[in-house]
Amino acid sequence: MKRIFGLIALLLASYSFTFAQQQTDKAVTTETIIVKGNCGECKERIEEAAYLKGVKRAEWNKETKELTVSFRPAKVSLNQIEKSIATAGHDAGEVKASDSAYNTLPPCCAYRHEHAQTH
Repeated sequence: MKRIFGLIALLLASYSFTFAQQQTDKAVTTETIIVKGNCGECKERIEEAAYLKGVKRAEWNKETKELTVSFRPAKVSLNQIEKSIATAGHDAGEVKASDSAYNTLPPCCAYRHEHAQTH
């Protein structure tokens, strides 16, 4: 009888751990970071670069330069998202785009230049 109760307790504990792990894997967090850019082309590029596996929503605001991103931390980190955006040529949070990535941007997206064209 003790073995049966022990087995039942073990199964319940195992199920509880598995359920808790599944809930953690599905947890979504939302963060806002500053991403440099100027125009609608920037918006498309930034949002596309942010959509890594585990990202549920990415929306960049041209006026505030803020990217609001909702993601599953169990699948992707904020730093990975920032690095992906920087690879596309945009400074994102603490991650700066390399000069070579930045130099691939069209003139209207040249946010480091004081007189960049915007549209």
